[in-house]
Amino acid sequence: MALPGGPDPTLRQRMIAGFASGRRLVALGLMAASMLLAPPVLSQGTASKNKGKSKAQRASAAQPTPALRDGQAEARLLQVFQLTSEGRSREALASAERLAHDYPNFQLAQLALGDLLSARTRALQRLGDVPAPTATSTPSSTLVLEELRTESRQRVGARRARPAEHSIPSQFLQLAPRYRHAIAVDAALSRLYLFENTPKGLRLVADYYASVGKLGIEKTVEGDQRTPLGVYFITSRLDPATLRDFYGSGALPLNYPNPLDQLRGKTGSGIWLHGTPPDQFARAPLATDGCVALANPDLERLLRTVEPRSTPVVIARQLNWVQPHSVQADRQSFEAVLNAWRSARTNGDMQRLMGFYAPDFQGHKKKTLAEWSTVLQAETRALGGRDIELKDKSYLRWTDTTDTMVVTFGEVAEGARTGPVKRQFWARRGDRWQIFFEGVIG
Repeated sequence: MALPGGPDPTLRQRMIAGFASGRRLVALGLMAASMLLAPPVLSQGTASKNKGKSKAQRASAAQPTPALRDGQAEARLLQVFQLTSEGRSREALASAERLAHDYPNFQLAQLALGDLLSARTRALQRLGDVPAPTATSTPSSTLVLEELRTESRQRVGARRARPAEHSIPSQFLQLAPRYRHAIAVDAALSRLYLFENTPKGLRLVADYYASVGKLGIEKTVEGDQRTPLGVYFITSRLDPATLRDFYGSGALPLNYPNPLDQLRGKTGSGIWLHGTPPDQFARAPLATDGCVALANPDLERLLRTVEPRSTPVVIARQLNWVQPHSVQADRQSFEAVLNAWRSARTNGDMQRLMGFYAPDFQGHKKKTLAEWSTVLQAETRALGGRDIELKDKSYLRWTDTTDTMVVTFGEVAEGARTGPVKRQFWARRGDRWQIFFEGVIG
């Protein structure tokens, strides 16, 4: 097959090798250079079918990605874009070739390489600049190309929208020292942010491109292919050896539906942070059945770093970044309410105590407000007038149609060394905060 624009043996050999090895994604970018579009390596439909295949069934066909550090592939891709925009095409091409070699399953890198090769013979107007679809073009090929363009825009846009230094998402009012890390996801930017909780407050240590549901966000029912919005916690760490290779390096399940979701009648389960299949470095921005998917090197950083049960994960339509001091007033205002609840509980003032609980309250194991009142009375008698202290308090705020506070603390009675760790969900009803969920965790 003769390639337009003059003979290029290297390009031709790479393209043939790409098809011969079965890695058509390698050929995708190179075919763009020859002004043709190859069928996609893995459409979303194919990905769904491959879920059932085991690692052993696909190991022989998979080409492992080098064990490179998290975030490095994207940083190198953005450098290629930067060099190209500066007119340094020779350096950009050399960088793109090295990147494509190191990550043969990185479709966007392959497409960028194809464009740079094609640019040697003609002017290009956009990423993946190939002729308009013809009668022989497949719809899935066109879709893959559009998804790659969107992925490129999301990656570049997130770089331009970097949060201000020392700023934090507004949901993180206070994290106890036992919460060593926190995660926030900005769906609008296809971005996940990893924070370390230091003695001086939250510090942003990494951020990664991330995919969400095929139909977007605001999950409401089982199977709607949307990613939920809210405040969640990582519940466990799943061993990749027990998972289908579709999930890549592993998975971190979240506690969806949380008590607020349940109060609103939302259904569904199995919302995870997970990786990608061996033949896909990254997935399209809207690609999952509701989970949040990251490139395997990026997920591996999370797997090594975060702690199940004590790592909060905020998933928002768009994160609101603020300076830590700006949430101080809200934190102090709510803490006064929580202290009033503690005082009523310590004093055994049941009438005052029950005033803090909402009529639609649902406690641990689905207990009603009346049933929970009995539990509180028994706990108050057991205290015998001893004071209680709330230790390691954390406040996470979620605001959409209502204002919600997710509160976690250790409840320690006077004279005791330890006590139960409790989690409460408070909602602002008019000018009052009321508890609509309370339970013991851990």
